[in-house]
Amino acid sequence: MLRALDIRDMLIIDHLELAFQPGLNVLTGETGAGKSILLDSLGFVLGWRGRAELVRAGAEQGEVVAEFDLPENHPAHAILQEAGLPGGEELILRRVNRTDGRKTAWINDRRASGEVLRRLSETLIELHGQHDDRGLLDPKGHRDLLDIFADTSVLRQDTATTWRALSAARRALASAEAALAEAKDEEEFLRHAVAELDKLDPQTGEEADLDTRRRMMQGAEKVREDVSRAHAALGNGGAESAMGDALRWLDGALAETGDTLEAPVAALERALNELGDAVDGIERCLDVLDFNPHELEEIEERLFAIRALARKHGVVPDELGTFAQELRARLTALDAGEGNIAGLKAELNAAQTAFDSAADALTEARSAAALDLDTAVMAELAPLKMERAVFQTQVTPGDAGAEGRDQVEFVVATNPGAPSGPLAKIASGGELSRFLLALKVCLTDDISGMTLIFDEIDRGVGGATADAVGRRLKALAEGGQVLVVTHSPQVAALGAHHWRVEKSVKNDQTLSRVVPLGARERVDEVARMISGDTISDEARAAAKALLL
Repeated sequence: MLRALDIRDMLIIDHLELAFQPGLNVLTGETGAGKSILLDSLGFVLGWRGRAELVRAGAEQGEVVAEFDLPENHPAHAILQEAGLPGGEELILRRVNRTDGRKTAWINDRRASGEVLRRLSETLIELHGQHDDRGLLDPKGHRDLLDIFADTSVLRQDTATTWRALSAARRALASAEAALAEAKDEEEFLRHAVAELDKLDPQTGEEADLDTRRRMMQGAEKVREDVSRAHAALGNGGAESAMGDALRWLDGALAETGDTLEAPVAALERALNELGDAVDGIERCLDVLDFNPHELEEIEERLFAIRALARKHGVVPDELGTFAQELRARLTALDAGEGNIAGLKAELNAAQTAFDSAADALTEARSAAALDLDTAVMAELAPLKMERAVFQTQVTPGDAGAEGRDQVEFVVATNPGAPSGPLAKIASGGELSRFLLALKVCLTDDISGMTLIFDEIDRGVGGATADAVGRRLKALAEGGQVLVVTHSPQVAALGAHHWRVEKSVKNDQTLSRVVPLGARERVDEVARMISGDTISDEARAAAKALLL
């Protein structure tokens, strides 16, 4: 509910504070007094798109502050939470417009964007007027309004759940079919590649090992020749034999020379032992270098085969094993693909059946509710002097989705036999206002926590019709809040709270102000609305009669 509106330096308003109340609030005043400026200012703080130039002449900036009461379950709380803004029982919107066109907004003293303001406004205010392009005149919202009237929340939830399951089943089948088609296109390649890889069976690290062995074998012939020469020079017939002969000769002379040869003999024995170790090592090396030339050929053939296969598939040799596993998995999927497709098609059929059932139930509920809504609206039109008009809620097939497969639109015909059409195109100004009012009265469950504003909804009607409009507005305001800008004395007289918008000239500057009216002032204002500038006793008497 809108609790207060504070306007500073907007158009012809210097400073204005308004405290609104629950029930029917009426604003009256002469044409041009500034009633539309109030709505422009309210629209500005709510982020609506409106006039480009709003700052009062001579001021540096204009500012509007709006305060709302938010019940605990009000949908605005979810928007505040999503935007990371503070919530609570009170909502304060503030927006500033500077002369250079820059606009800045705050929500509960936290900077916010115009987009967040507009989202909040959809839960706070609903404006209806002759040139209304919001709310009930937008066909996109008619299905939601019918669902609220029919209380289809459970059916909508079932439909949304089955639609998500159907969409998931469609995606799974499409993905599997695409994968199967792709696999079939490369089936010949897969089978040949897997067979080729399985035959070669390359192992991780094998290419590096083969390359090392190949290099060793390639250099082994020259190395072995040098090592063999060294073995011949040191082994039997070489240095080892000569050193053995020398040791034997010295041992024979040792008895004759005393201890003179002991040290050389000991050294020679040590050298002979070291030489034996060297010869043993050389012989082991010769064993390593001894290879079968056919083995080198086999190593080279396998090494070249591994490298060629790696180049063919664009991978490094060590990844051939992993690549083979991937190809086998794709081949397995191909072999099992037809069976998977059959299973997915069965799941899709089941999901389609479940969605069709839920959507059919929702369509049935909407169709039944449409007839009830038509009857209710027609009953409201009669006392509004539109008993010959026809209102119809059309439920027609539309694109399937999470909200079913129905398209809903409110159409009207102002006279029997006349063609039906959209509300905004068929009805004249006064007729449109009454259609909107009748429809809104029938949808009062939709206004919980929302302020409804009707801008001159009674234009073009008078007398008993205006009285009927006023009574419908009063009924609509029960338990909620309705603001009405009106030129009708019958409507004004039925308001629970009454303000007069008036214009004055001060220091060659035109200013607008809003005055709350007490009981005596209301009589004079309603009398002015009846008789014009000159208020007669008869007009006052008529005003008192209306206010009773």
